[in-house]
Amino acid sequence: MINEIKQDAQVRMAKTLESLAGVFAKIRTGRAHPSILDSVMVSYYGTDTPLRQVANVMAEDSRTLALTVFDRSMIQAVEKAIMTSDLGLNPSTAGTTIRVPMPALTEETRKGYTKQARAEAENARVAVRNIRRDALAQLKDLVKEKEISEDDERRAADEIQKLTDKFVAEADKALEGKEADLMAV
Repeated sequence: MINEIKQDAQVRMAKTLESLAGVFAKIRTGRAHPSILDSVMVSYYGTDTPLRQVANVMAEDSRTLALTVFDRSMIQAVEKAIMTSDLGLNPSTAGTTIRVPMPALTEETRKGYTKQARAEAENARVAVRNIRRDALAQLKDLVKEKEISEDDERRAADEIQKLTDKFVAEADKALEGKEADLMAV
């Protein structure tokens, strides 16, 4: 029973870190990366469709993304979707290829992205602590129902705290890496 609680907490904490990594991938650094456009939705025959399902996105060089749209009639729709997204990108079409140049980041935008990254890391840390709280509550319930002893609960709580510390440290490490990435000129 205790092992199941610890295992569940560990799995949920790992998912929190995966989610943080996904959020960090969307925070733009100075380099062009295809995942920047993951949040863009294109109106494809009346249905909002993720950009990756209507076009092939690849990094042409460190400052430019190149998109090859599968359906030529969708080129204008893809271009419009990128322009209207909140990413601040201005695509240009050259035949069947859409090029999206990445504007250089100013000091102010770098600081804004760093602030956003810190907020997301804090959200991840809070989520990990909430998972810890849930696991500890489950342990207390087991003690109330006399399924485990108080000593077992204390030992399990210590192990859950170690797990929490480990995942919070990993979130901090991911934030450090992202901040270094953002501040690199």
